[in-house]
Formats: sequence, C-alpha cells, structure tokens
Amino acid sequence: MTPDLAPTDIFRASVLDDADPADAAELARLRELPGISVSDLRPAMRSELARLKATPEADPADDRWVYYPWRSALVAVVGAPAFRAIRQDRNRNKLTIGEQERLRGQSVGVIGQSAGHEIAYVAALEGACGLLRIADFDTVELSNLNRIPGGLFDIGLNKCVVTARRIAELDPYLPVEIFPGGVDESSMDAFLTGLSVVIEVCDSLDVKLAAREAARRHRIPVLMETNDRGLFDVERFDLEPDRPPFHGLLGETTRADLRGLSNRDKAPHVMRILDPDQLSARLAASLTEIDETVTTWPQLGSDVGLGAAIVATAVRRIGLDQALPSGRIRVDLERELDGLAEPDRGDRRFTAGTAPLDGHDEPHSSIARILHSIERAPSGGNAQPWVVRVDGSAVHLAVDPARTSGMDIGFRGSAVALGAALYNARVAAAAQGLLGRHEIVLGGAAPVSAVLHLGARADPELAADYPAMLTRATNRHLGDGRPLDPEVLAALNVSAAAEGAFVRGVTDRAGLGEVAELLAESDRVRYLTPRLHAEMFGELRWPADDVRTGLDLRTMELASDEYAKLAIGGRADVMAYLRDWSGGAALGDYAHQRISSASALLAVTCPVGADADLTDYVRGGSAVERVWIAAQKLGLAVQPMSPVFLYVRDDNDLRNVSAGFTDTLASIHKRFSALMGIPGHETVTAVLRLSYAPAPTVRSARLPVLGSGN
Repeated sequence: MTPDLAPTDIFRASVLDDADPADAAELARLRELPGISVSDLRPAMRSELARLKATPEADPADDRWVYYPWRSALVAVVGAPAFRAIRQDRNRNKLTIGEQERLRGQSVGVIGQSAGHEIAYVAALEGACGLLRIADFDTVELSNLNRIPGGLFDIGLNKCVVTARRIAELDPYLPVEIFPGGVDESSMDAFLTGLSVVIEVCDSLDVKLAAREAARRHRIPVLMETNDRGLFDVERFDLEPDRPPFHGLLGETTRADLRGLSNRDKAPHVMRILDPDQLSARLAASLTEIDETVTTWPQLGSDVGLGAAIVATAVRRIGLDQALPSGRIRVDLERELDGLAEPDRGDRRFTAGTAPLDGHDEPHSSIARILHSIERAPSGGNAQPWVVRVDGSAVHLAVDPARTSGMDIGFRGSAVALGAALYNARVAAAAQGLLGRHEIVLGGAAPVSAVLHLGARADPELAADYPAMLTRATNRHLGDGRPLDPEVLAALNVSAAAEGAFVRGVTDRAGLGEVAELLAESDRVRYLTPRLHAEMFGELRWPADDVRTGLDLRTMELASDEYAKLAIGGRADVMAYLRDWSGGAALGDYAHQRISSASALLAVTCPVGADADLTDYVRGGSAVERVWIAAQKLGLAVQPMSPVFLYVRDDNDLRNVSAGFTDTLASIHKRFSALMGIPGHETVTAVLRLSYAPAPTVRSARLPVLGSGN
C-alpha cells in the first residue's frame, strides 16, 4: 500500500476523534499506510498548559488526531479550548481572554491571495476571527514567491489552497472556506453572506467595485491595503450604507467601464484611486515602465507584511467595537526611518542619582530655631500643609486647606502633620528654656490650628529630643528582618503614652507577611483610583525639580528596576487597562517588599469618642513624632506607610476616597485593624514601618515656614 496522495485541491486537515467509531477506523487505516508519519504532541502541549497563568479546563476527551494528507502526517493535539488557550496565551494582555473570545465571533473574508495570503494568515495567527473565507482564481507562480510566503512545492497550486493549508498547519480547528474560482459580480453575494468584514486586495478593478457595491447591500465594512507607503483605506458600509465606493474617487465609473482592461488601460483609474502625488517615487517611476521594462507594478514582501499588520489591527478594532472611521491613512516606514535619532541617554526618570544627607546648620536665634524645627516636621507627601506666623511671644500654626489631597479625608492627615509640627516647636522651645502652654483650636479660617505660647518653663524630656528631632528622617531602605527587642516596644509605648496615645502592631514574621499582603493591595487600589494615582505621581520630584515640597525620588531608595517600574506605574492609560482587567497585583510590590523586610509595623493610635474631631488627630500627630524620634534614637529606620484607608472612619469616607473599590477597602481595613490589634474606640493617626537598615541616602528638603508666602 502507498500513502494517500493529496489531490491538489485538498486544503482541509481531517480532525478525528478516536472515541468515534468511524474516526477510529479511519485512524487505524491511516496508521497502517506506509510513509505516514505519526506524532503525538499532547505531552508537550499539556506541559505548556500547566505553565499558563490562566489555565482553562482541559478535558482529555476533547483531544483530537489531525491528518494532513498533503504532508502524509498524523498529529495528536489537545482539544480546541486548550489548544487556543496555549497558542494565544502570548497575546495577553494586548488582547485579553474576553477580547479573544469576542474576536472568535468574527467571520473575515479576503479577496485576493497574493497580498491577501499574508493578511489571512496574520488574522488566523492573532485569533482575530472564528472563520476565514478566501477567494482567488489564480495559481502560484515563481514570480509570486517574492511576497507569498510559500515555496517551490506550492507552484501550480491554487493560491487559496496554499493559504488554507498553511493556516490548517497553524490551527486545525479554525474553519477556512475557499472560493478557488475567485469571485465576480455573480458570486459576490454568496461570498459576502455572513461575513463581519471583507478585505479586498485583488488586481481586477471591476471585482474591486463589485465587492464594494455588494458590501453596501450587505452592510459590511471593506478594508484595502495597497502596499505602497502603507496606504490603507477603510470604507464603513456597515455604518454608512449610502457611502460612494472608493470614497467617491471613481465618480460615476461603472463595473462595465472597468472590465477586462489591460494594465495600461487600468492606469488612469488606478491613479484616481491612489492619488499619483502621494505614490512613492519608486512605484510612480515603475508605473511608467509597465509593459516596457517591467511586467506589472512592483510589490515587496516587506510592504505586504506591513499591510497585513495594518489590516489585522483594523480587523481587531472592528471586532472589539473600537473607533475606526471611514477614511485613508499612510503608514510610511521609509519616512519614519528617515527620522531615526539617538535616544535620550540622560533621561532623568531612569537615573537614581545619589546625594549626601542635607546639612543642618542650626539657626542662631531662638525663634528661628523653633521655626526651623517646625519645617522639619513630617507630613503626607511632604505637603507641609501648615501656615505659620509669629505674633509676639506666640507661634501660630494652622492647617492650610489648599494643601489637601484625596487621602487627607476631612483634613485628618493635615491635622496629624500639624500635631507633628507642634511637637517639634515644643521640643525646640524646651531645649531653649522657652516652653509655655499650647492649645489646639477648632473653627475660624482654618480647619484646625494650634498656638504655642513661649514662656520660661523647662521640660528635660522634651529638650532631650531636640538633637534627634533635627536629624529625624524617613528611611525607605529595605530592612534586614532582625527581630525587634521587646524592650524597644515598651519604650515606644512610653513615648506614645506621654502624648496620650498608644502603639499597636505586629512584629512576628507571619503577621508581617499578612499585613504586607493587605497594604500591597491598598497600594494597588491607590494606583488604580484615578484621582489618587494623579495625586501620588504629582507628589514625586526628580532630582532636577524643586525638591522642597513633594517626595524627592532619591528618598524612595529605589533599585534600578524599580525606577523602570515607576515610569510604567505613572502612566494613567496603563492604569486604566489594569483597572479594566482587575489586574495590577505587582503595583503593591514596593510596599510588600518593605514590610516583609521590616522588624515591626506599628500603628500610632489615639482614643476618640463618638464625636471625634480634628483635635484628636493633632494630638495623635504629636504622638507620632514623639514615637518616631524615640524609634530613631533606638537605632531603628522609620518609614511611614500610607494605606488608602488610613483616615477612613465610616462607609461614606470609603466611597469618597475610592468609589470603585469601596468593598475591597472595607475588607482590607477590617482585616488590618484586627491584625494590628486596634480597638474600635481608637483611631489610627499613622502607620510606621520599623526596621534595621542602612542610613537614608537623602533627607527630604523643606520650604521655609516664613518668607515664602507664609
């Protein structure tokens, strides 16, 4: 016996189910034929399937054998759902799984299989359709192989057969229908029936016109790529059924006027369609040589490949209901390559930069020292949300409502910053024997304010914090994970208690791992909430910027790869896609890594009643600064963490901070409070990460509290 000889018109592979008796008998017959190669690709495919991040259900009962008669080959593959999941996995997320499913609902027709071969193949390659219908009456000749990706064994075969066989070897489950006699006005309706889009890339002008007239009747969009300077046309007859063919460029020309023309006679009509002023110089010159020194107009394989890419993009847009109006465009690679230029190697976004800690020359006068101490207070995003004035023997501090943000709910974060500034002022006054009483005031022009009255009272405990207060800094270096000594926690609790506050938190590795997950998810929400994302990146300062406000990026202690991630993370368009895909888990990596390397994560809390007001947060802010200074004196690196829910007190606050993630934040907030051991009658004023780490590279600069509009 000899293997089956494939007739030249066979273009489909036989997909066989060995559980079906008839198919099983055919498989047995094929295996007995001499010269038949048998390959089982399923083990390798199942190995790939197991590595996918989104693994579909794969029932072995769906597996199939595929017979390629033109190859004398029998191949076993996994079932269609698993096959497509594996083959198209690398499309994600330029095409999501949901978008791939939508595109499989499209039926795409391609008229002409010279340039159309590559277009049909790329459509199949990308999974842009669930059915392909192709037409061409011609056979492959050697001169076609400058742009048809076939070979010598394809010469003499119908061009449709060559295309369909190649696609069958790519995806045996994708149905391909062929019109090997080509199409004309009598068969055009049959070809177009049921199609979602038709791509017309044939040479016959009368067929081109017939395709458009039929597409108008069927309300199907027509795409055409002309392989010169990336010329691409879209005619949305689905949206504009009265639209004239070829954008009206042929006027009243009919099919009869175009039928059976020689190349020379076609030229005037072709020029009306293509616009001779816009042709590439080489094509235009070649057109004058047709039937003289060249046979017909030239086409390059690279131009055909570019055209296939353009058409595939348009097909995707139509299938996904994205914007694609009627019109014309040129995607001119030659022109683009003429614009080659060296990239900017000095892009500051990817330059970490190093700088020593800023110097701290202590001011000479007592008032200047107090004001300098206020400047050194911490605040969310280094916003410095205070207005300061000196009136005789009183220093007035007030929250500046213009320096708020989405996470500063009800100015609670600003009040905490004000409390820290007040504490620093008290420390500086005590160090100079000028301490007097202080008061916190609600109402008036500011949401909350405070007054430090200078006096002559001494407070050795406060005064002892003065040198450490001047050098207090945020340290975002990764820690070494060393356990925290219990005596350290006891000392920090004493510092908090001195301001009427408490320290709650976790120090064990398991607890830190859990809370790292929660705050990583909180950071993801912050990135994916448009207002919070814009404010977060609005706070960042590159070394060339004025770094006296906002976060100097050098203080972030970023590794080189983290700088690259930051450039992506700052793009609102990227965040919009991640939000749509419910993705972005990696956006929390920075927080997760920092907390996982920490020795403790603490919450500084203060008791509040049912009518909690901003005075509680001001007192809490003083406690935060006192605890921070104490921790740093004990050799700890301190980094404030900013969960989105930090100043949330009820469901309305959650909705205001991030309406799209209210349920997520409510769940995180509840679990965080339980892990940290925060009682319901206490409110969090700050979350501090404590670790043992190298000294910070740079300390944040500050605006002067007086002399710059304050």
